Amino acid sequence: MLGISFGRIAAVFVKELIQMRRDRLTFAMIIGIPIVQLVLFGYAINSDPKHLPTALNVQDNSVFTRSLTAAIQNTGYFRITNIVHSEGEGEKLLASGGVAFLLTVPPQFSRALARGDKPSLLIEADASDPSAAANAMAAISQLPATVFNNDLKGALRPLQATAAPFNVVVHRRYNPEGITSYNVVPGLIGVILTMTMVLITALAVTREVERGTMENLLAMPLQPFEVMIGKIAPYIVMGYIQVTVVIVAALLLFGVPMLGSFFDLSVALAIFIAANLSVGFTISTIAQNQLQAMQMTFFFFLPSILLSGFMFPFRGMPAWAQVIGEVLPNTHFMRIVRGIMLKGSGLADLFGDIWPLLIFMVAVMALALVRYRRTLD
Repeated sequence: MLGISFGRIAAVFVKELIQMRRDRLTFAMIIGIPIVQLVLFGYAINSDPKHLPTALNVQDNSVFTRSLTAAIQNTGYFRITNIVHSEGEGEKLLASGGVAFLLTVPPQFSRALARGDKPSLLIEADASDPSAAANAMAAISQLPATVFNNDLKGALRPLQATAAPFNVVVHRRYNPEGITSYNVVPGLIGVILTMTMVLITALAVTREVERGTMENLLAMPLQPFEVMIGKIAPYIVMGYIQVTVVIVAALLLFGVPMLGSFFDLSVALAIFIAANLSVGFTISTIAQNQLQAMQMTFFFFLPSILLSGFMFPFRGMPAWAQVIGEVLPNTHFMRIVRGIMLKGSGLADLFGDIWPLLIFMVAVMALALVRYRRTLD
């Protein structure tokens, strides 16, 4: 038996360094993934979102309303983005996700306030993501006691001595009890599909190359598009099976409501699954082996789960992170699946998130075809 030789160990060490230098993609992933994690967790993740878009439905325009609007925005949690003139208009904005809050000032608000009748303001919150609205609701509950101190002068000064000259009625829409599973379980559909569809498809062509069966595939009279469709079609069926399992568990185990149409959800699923499979197929044409395919999949999956609004409120992220998140298909699918299941929204209501999915799917499919033609060459 040979003794331990530090020279031989050093030789193997140098050999591995040379091999690592040749495998530049793996080396880039080793350096890149920690950097991405540091940036995302250090800068992009924020569990206390502020400047949330708010619609204002003012039915009594007065100095009190203007003071109230200014005070709400000064809390830092609300940003007035829409002025609506009817309940239906505000309801549509809430359902589509265009705003996170709808504040309604009722008629005769200032007159009732002057009489000391303690009128009520209504604020409706999109509580489909309970964590996104919690701190904002706590902030607005503190306003009644002090917001009108500068306006209650003269004959109205005695109202300053009251605990609060008006009431704030909070209506948490779509998830009034703030049940976390109502938000998390539908989002899991997107997370599971992103992880499995991209990974499985990324390994498909790569496995063919490693096993030496790619030559047989190339010898067949097949167009690149036919190969791609043939490769991803079985996984579309698999994706629907996964979704069925999650939805059944969501309904039976967690009591998540299904207020929308299963048909609408199926249409959105087809687009989302095709988009993810196209990403996986593109990765398989770039990666030289299955290890690289797995590394590239993780590199895509990490921002897809962190920047999509699944784990952390989307509107709490900085602007640059939201721009990246808007490119990712999982971000739009999160809004679609929660809108269908929790809000009862239809495809027309969610078209603002469907068309980005379609564009992403077509663009990545085109890239996959170009890359696959190069593989053929």
